[in-house]
Amino acid sequence: MTYCVAMRLAEGLVFVADSRTNAGVDNISTFRKLFSFGNGKDHALVLLSAGNLATTQSIVELLKRRINEAEENLMTLPSMYDEAAYIGKLMREIIERDTHNQQGQGVDLGCSLLLGGQIRGEEPRLFLIYPQGNFIEASIETPFLQIGEFKYGKPILDRIIDFNTPLETAMTCGLISMDSTIKSNLTVDLPIDVLTYEKNSFSLERTRQLGSEDAEFLALRKAWGEGIKELFNQLPRTTL
Repeated sequence: MTYCVAMRLAEGLVFVADSRTNAGVDNISTFRKLFSFGNGKDHALVLLSAGNLATTQSIVELLKRRINEAEENLMTLPSMYDEAAYIGKLMREIIERDTHNQQGQGVDLGCSLLLGGQIRGEEPRLFLIYPQGNFIEASIETPFLQIGEFKYGKPILDRIIDFNTPLETAMTCGLISMDSTIKSNLTVDLPIDVLTYEKNSFSLERTRQLGSEDAEFLALRKAWGEGIKELFNQLPRTTL
């Protein structure tokens, strides 16, 4: 399984994804689930994936190939809405193709995607694309979207994140959300990929991978764990 979260904020976008792929206790692997596409001028896109690995790898490969080979591609579409519709259509075509090839084997080929980014002339936007190819968009009132094993990491996001949260604060909150999920679900694990996008920069260079020996992340998760315990011990008690 996996866990990915993305946030659309006044200052830009934040993306956090784990890299654990689980096909049973004897088949656990590490695969990157955060992909970026940009030209440094007017298109900056980030894609996060959860679900069937073969499906998501096919989607990413075809998106990359079409940038070089097709007239209509991620770098030519005029809006983020068009980007979401384009990727949703491609995902649906891949799932339908591979479902036909499976010949009734009952394999779940579905996946979910988070697509965020900015095209010049628009504000940054964020979408969740479903296996059927349809999608929803994050809003000022609901500034973050999640896919995968999201339930363990949602409470901290609900309490901390709003549209005006600074990028650095949101990134820290996203890492705490990921750590909470790792703590409670064995199918989600390090390394973690993080990318922050500053509005109107069209730069996707602010990215980093955090592994099991990353000193800053280890300090963050230690401080969070100890802080929760300390605060809990200070809470007023309920009497019976």
